[in-house]
Amino acid sequence: MPDNENTGKLVRTADVVAFAEMDGTRHVLLVTRGQSPFKGRLALPGGRVERGESSRAAAARELAEETGIVVPADALQFLGTWDTPGRDPRGNYSSDAYTVELTDMPRPKPGSDAAAATWVPLPAAHRTLLASDHNDMVSAADSGH
Repeated sequence: MPDNENTGKLVRTADVVAFAEMDGTRHVLLVTRGQSPFKGRLALPGGRVERGESSRAAAARELAEETGIVVPADALQFLGTWDTPGRDPRGNYSSDAYTVELTDMPRPKPGSDAAAATWVPLPAAHRTLLASDHNDMVSAADSGH
């Protein structure tokens, strides 16, 4: 699907804030973006909602594609919609964010457009400038804990 910067059409995306605990510290799963925009920056796993797909299904699919971690779509809890104009330099993007608490910390395997995938201790993630408005998503998910 081409970027929409010249068409003005709304592009729907879905992101996942996945948490797991190790040694008493909560971690959040982040990917290193392999493509523009925000290439090289840490971000939440996520991407575009395909035609005929719900945002929840897209979130589960993108999590699996970008990190190799598979969770059922119905395990994802809706967190909110982020749709502030200008949140994505490609155009008019709206993202539904979901959260999931994993009972273990599976080793991520980067794929799709993710250059890397890793578990980051939550305090460090809060101090890191993530892509787009992903810091807001992580904060919203963490405050609901």
